[in-house]
Amino acid sequence: CKLKQNSPNPFNQITNIGYELVEDGYVQLVVYNLLGKTIATLIKEEQLEGTYTVSFSAGNLNEGVYFYSLQVNNTFQIKKMVLLK
Repeated sequence: CKLKQNSPNPFNQITNIGYELVEDGYVQLVVYNLLGKTIATLIKEEQLEGTYTVSFSAGNLNEGVYFYSLQVNNTFQIKKMVLLK
């Protein structure tokens, strides 16, 4: 799998997170705050090989740094994103 950098970054209200699956698998895409607390679970399901994009709405979250992780089968990747209001 390949986790892409969110776009736009920094973002104001909504950002898009893209990823590619090189094989079918169970996918979890999760957003965390700086303390490691789960803010949102965007995907938690079986998906087929392919390219995907998910929108994340910050809603009433505070400005700051957040992380998002992609776990597919036995692989795990994490990236940083910045929310500016």
